[in-house]
Amino acid sequence: MWGLVSALAPHFKDLYHLTAFETSVMIAVPVILGSLLRVPMGILADRYGGRLVFSLLLAFNIIPIAGIALLHSYSSLLAFAFLLGAAGSSFAVGVSFASKWFPAAQQGFALGVFGVGNIGQSVAVFFGPRLSDRFGWEAVFWLFGVLSLIWAAIFWTLARDATPGRAASLGQIVQVFLHRRLSWLLAFFYFITFGGFVALGIYLPTLLKDEFHLSLADAGLRTAGFVVVATLSRPVGGWLSDRVPPSRVLLAVFAALVVLALLLTSSGIVLFTIGALGSAAVLGVGNGAVFKLVPQYFPTEVGIVTGLVGALGGLGGFFPPIVLGIVKESTGGYALGFILLALAALAALLADLAVLRGARS
Repeated sequence: MWGLVSALAPHFKDLYHLTAFETSVMIAVPVILGSLLRVPMGILADRYGGRLVFSLLLAFNIIPIAGIALLHSYSSLLAFAFLLGAAGSSFAVGVSFASKWFPAAQQGFALGVFGVGNIGQSVAVFFGPRLSDRFGWEAVFWLFGVLSLIWAAIFWTLARDATPGRAASLGQIVQVFLHRRLSWLLAFFYFITFGGFVALGIYLPTLLKDEFHLSLADAGLRTAGFVVVATLSRPVGGWLSDRVPPSRVLLAVFAALVVLALLLTSSGIVLFTIGALGSAAVLGVGNGAVFKLVPQYFPTEVGIVTGLVGALGGLGGFFPPIVLGIVKESTGGYALGFILLALAALAALLADLAVLRGARS
């Protein structure tokens, strides 16, 4: 559901006669609430149990779904797309719920399986346009909304909470972020790796339709491929980081991303596709490597730092689409936006060399 607005963004752009900037804001809006809610939702799940919090979250989603389907205006779409962003906080709830069921030695694999749920973005961008063409875009939102209600009932009925953990307070989280400066660096790394994945995953349908004049269904298929590659490469990043210092894995990721981001400036579909799929692979590997660094440097504060890093990584998916929209309106193309991505990757590469050199796995 988090990806439905972006999946149908080209349709909304035509329906409401939106500029590139207005389209980019619409695409980015669901990301911001999902990112900001990750920390408090993780705390609530620790305190009251994932069964209750996840069930309520799944049920709540019908409200923004209904609002988008029933009220046909750009302003109402923005308002309810913002609320639909709450679905993006499910990552923190699911991590809290699932991790308590497994010993430390098995949590990496268990959370990796949970993380495969990112493929839901592929479901949205692949099936959303096709269902919209056949049944109308409102029906697509109703379908996903009803499924969310059904899963709320299933989860409430079948799920059971493990032994509750100790919930960190917001005060503790703020203290870590203020006094443990290395957490900022890890958040910056995740801002680029996960934020880059989210930003490209939600903006590609619009970009492919604008720049390469693809049909919405074709653009959705290509975007689905991007999401699948990024999602499946995430556990590869964790596996590599078990064998090689994760700081070195990230060096390779950021070095490759500099080159691949520049390929995204190409006006040829072949070079652009190589850049997009290559970026998906290295961004996924980077996601896995970042979370290997968290317990290495914060062994007693894993939960707090994970929440912080995850929240800021989610915000990394909010700003790039807006930047791309501004760049498109100002220059007539997207090349400058991808050059900025290459520069951000270069900055992360230099920060890794300066701060994490010699880190042990």
